[in-house]
Amino acid sequence: MTPDCNGSAIESERTEVVFDDAVEEEWRDIEIEETDQIEEYDLTSSPNDFNVSTIFSFIESGAVKIPGFQRNYVWDIKRASKLIESLIIGLPVPQVFLYEEDRNRFLVVDGQQRLMTIYYFVKERFPRKERRSEIRKIFGDAGTIPDDILHDDDYFESFDLRLAEVRPGGPNRFNKLRYSTLGEYRMQFDLRTIRNIIVKQVRPSDDTSSIYEMFNRLNTGGVNLTPQEIRSSLYHSSFYDDLFKWNLDDRWRALLGRREPDLHMRDIEVLLRAFAVWRLGDEYTPSMVRFLNRFSHNAQRYGESERSAAFSNLDWFLSEAKNVERNAWLRQKKFSVPLFESIFAAACRLRDEGFPVVFSTRLVMQIRDDSEFQAYASERTTHTENVKGRLRVARTILESAGK
Repeated sequence: MTPDCNGSAIESERTEVVFDDAVEEEWRDIEIEETDQIEEYDLTSSPNDFNVSTIFSFIESGAVKIPGFQRNYVWDIKRASKLIESLIIGLPVPQVFLYEEDRNRFLVVDGQQRLMTIYYFVKERFPRKERRSEIRKIFGDAGTIPDDILHDDDYFESFDLRLAEVRPGGPNRFNKLRYSTLGEYRMQFDLRTIRNIIVKQVRPSDDTSSIYEMFNRLNTGGVNLTPQEIRSSLYHSSFYDDLFKWNLDDRWRALLGRREPDLHMRDIEVLLRAFAVWRLGDEYTPSMVRFLNRFSHNAQRYGESERSAAFSNLDWFLSEAKNVERNAWLRQKKFSVPLFESIFAAACRLRDEGFPVVFSTRLVMQIRDDSEFQAYASERTTHTENVKGRLRVARTILESAGK
């Protein structure tokens, strides 16, 4: 079954899923370990000063693309307006890094927010926060944004500059202007240049790993990326491509209770945790961040058969979970990551062993409300004994129910 993102009766007023308090704590610290010695690279780089008009045409034609490992567009309209103002009045803008994938084909390594701000301003449309993941998917699939989507107010609003007063009572002369109403300033905006550093990997010739190293090192200094945003670049793989596709599956979105994917990939991390505990739960040692890094590193070597087997189990699980009322997955009205990952991992293991597993609301609630499970899921949720304890309890109850 191919995952899709058709509309359904799922809450969409927020883009972030509300998770267990204990799990929210885990996302506050970023720990990225290097699992391998970094390769020695032979790269070429060349500076190019492209003007705004050229940059827009590159994006519009598909010559410049936003790769899958990049985060979503996250700027608000006020921050985007400040960038446009800087370009209009001639203030310097930070340089952009592009990776030359092929002749006249470039991937954005650093500078996505700036480039997409320019693109959206020229289009005179600004993406609504709650639809950005969907817009990203449409853009990636079509290579552009179709006019019917671009002019749909459910997806976009007008991009009129929103700039603060230059002094109390002194309005900014560019405030509320859009690209078509810039007047005499439009030409100087079009001709403003941004320095683009174009990098091409010469050696090793059999991979493109330098792009992920560059992304990781350029994007972890002054930007508060989540561990999963960093992980998605550092360990990018075909497995991750599949993971991003399945994150859009309607059944998964319904289970989480949010139509739109999380802008900072925390829903991706929940799926990743479930897979990692299923495959490597018996070998788990803290921290969870390092555990997920190791699993992601291993998944880079997954072939088509391994990926097919993994996502076949996810497909099966999501179909079975449709029989379960969503409130069964909640703990104190919040989606319980420990509950989901434990049941997923235990159920997939039993299925792999040929054991019949049939879900019901009562069965999920029995696991959730089990006193031993609650002890393992309430505090220090990523300690070894608690991760393994939850998995053991979930398996025991699922196994007993199937006999």
